[in-house]
Amino acid sequence: MAKRLYVGGLPYSTKQEELTEYFSAAGSVEMATIITDKFSHRSKGFGFVEMSTDEEAQKAVAMFNGKEFGGRVLTVSEARPLEPRAPRE
Repeated sequence: MAKRLYVGGLPYSTKQEELTEYFSAAGSVEMATIITDKFSHRSKGFGFVEMSTDEEAQKAVAMFNGKEFGGRVLTVSEARPLEPRAPRE
């Protein structure tokens, strides 16, 4: 089962391909996504990476959390599940 990781502190110029390549040092990357603003389409400076196994995910956290990437320090941790939002009125 794939394990989803939160990756914060990304440089705003980071592309998904760069993120995939960087995290592939820890194992097989299933998917990498950079979150963008829905209006400007500019990166928000964080994203998510799905690793193939729990072991690879743990290795990625150990390897990259607190490390510099593109001049910024990364925060890498297990992603929390999306919590439901209250309906808008």
